[in-house]
Amino acid sequence: MDRNLELRHLRYFVAVAEELHFGRAAERLHLAQPPLSQQIRRLEEILGYPLFLRTSRAVRLTAAGEVFLERARRTLRNVQEDIEEARSIGRGDEGTLRVGFIGSAMLTPLPAMLGHYRRLYPKVQLQLSETYTSGLAQSLHRGVLDAGFLRDGGTIEGLHVEALFSEPFVAVLPATHRLAKQKVISAAELRDEPFVFFARMAGVLAYEKTMSLCEEHGYRPRVVQEAPQWLTILRLIGAGLGVSIAPACVRQIAGPEVVCPSLDNTRVMSDIELAFREGEDRAVVAAFAAAARASFRRSSLQLKAAAAKTKKASSKKSEPGSKRPDRGRTSRPRASR
Repeated sequence: MDRNLELRHLRYFVAVAEELHFGRAAERLHLAQPPLSQQIRRLEEILGYPLFLRTSRAVRLTAAGEVFLERARRTLRNVQEDIEEARSIGRGDEGTLRVGFIGSAMLTPLPAMLGHYRRLYPKVQLQLSETYTSGLAQSLHRGVLDAGFLRDGGTIEGLHVEALFSEPFVAVLPATHRLAKQKVISAAELRDEPFVFFARMAGVLAYEKTMSLCEEHGYRPRVVQEAPQWLTILRLIGAGLGVSIAPACVRQIAGPEVVCPSLDNTRVMSDIELAFREGEDRAVVAAFAAAARASFRRSSLQLKAAAAKTKKASSKKSEPGSKRPDRGRTSRPRASR
């Protein structure tokens, strides 16, 4: 492109070519007519050929002008599209986003959040991958992922980690277990039980946080079997290989062969966390983080409201019912004496 050629030359040319009248084109461009005529002459000098045939009565395009009009329109359209695309990327409306997650996060509000984000930003190419918390942290450090959803990742050097969702822990027992009929048990009651659990390397803090629930009662669980996924762990427990302690979300995949009673007097919670690299300044990541915060906050409020409603309904059922009057018998008024 000639260094002397500017986009304004193309806009001026298109206006005159479409109006075929310098006066009307000047009004359309909010310019005086003499400067507009000078710029069109300058454009013709740059090209080396006339674009218009001018007479005292009319203005019309030359053959070169007709071809150049098509090219000028296309150039202006492409420039505008490029500007809009750059602005869209700057806002985080477009681009590629690589997001990792742990499998158990699919049992939390995460799927709804991802669906909401997809509807908000349909032009963003969202690439999802599943792995462990430790693997997510490594991928974020290497730049393989842009953001990740961890479980109990805690403080990780070089990463910004924030909790989005918290849930209690529950026990997981075979349906035939001696404690299976109890709705609430203590972790102390599992002291002598064999445990089925995930490997410590999958997430050190997540592993130790669960162990701490037992250590509060003076013992460390005896793990006899490890498995990579909670579904596998629940199946093994249902088959009688042991017991476990898990985030409450596993109740969603618990079959009839296992039960998940609540744990009594436990303050430790399991956290789903959003993580991305410290210093991350891309708009697409910032927009994703904002959508995740808003979606998880909304889901948490809905879950709390539902839990409060359930608790209220249960308390009403447990209240002693008032004695209802016997409507089968009617008393007759005594006759006056």
